[in-house]
Amino acid sequence: MKRRDAIAKIMESIDNELIVCNIGFPSRELYDLNDRPENFYMIGSMGLASSIGLGLALSQPEKDIVVIDGDGALLMNMGSLVTINACKAKNLTWIVINNGAYGSTGNQETYAKDLNLSEIAGSVGFKSYDFNEINLKEKIKDDKCNFISFECEAGNSTAPIIDLKPTAIKKRFMDIL
Repeated sequence: MKRRDAIAKIMESIDNELIVCNIGFPSRELYDLNDRPENFYMIGSMGLASSIGLGLALSQPEKDIVVIDGDGALLMNMGSLVTINACKAKNLTWIVINNGAYGSTGNQETYAKDLNLSEIAGSVGFKSYDFNEINLKEKIKDDKCNFISFECEAGNSTAPIIDLKPTAIKKRFMDIL
């Protein structure tokens, strides 16, 4: 399974949750698969989807927040694991699609192939799960801050460029808040 298929699988469990999606191809694939105002597509800030998701979760405690991130982005912001777990945002579900590659910059290998990201997340206190062993809809609604690893193959789809300007993405997202 490639990342696009993983995103499609994630979206099968999404209703009205707010989504913050990692930059580049993940956002392009989500946009192509299921564009909606509740999706915030990251542009130009690799490694920060999780931090933005945390801020959103803390400021909107009545809404469920799902972060779709990548292994490369997580490795660029490892401190977010400790910070997000310490904040215990009960409405945050952080899904890391681990394909062992920096997909948006040319599919260079990450060091994630040598690491167990779920084990690392668990070591700082997260409830950590493998995507294929859970009911995602239940985890999103369980009032816990969850870390979910979704293993898949490297590779990008032919998803089109997002034809929305960053200001339009921000405005339509903020309008639903």
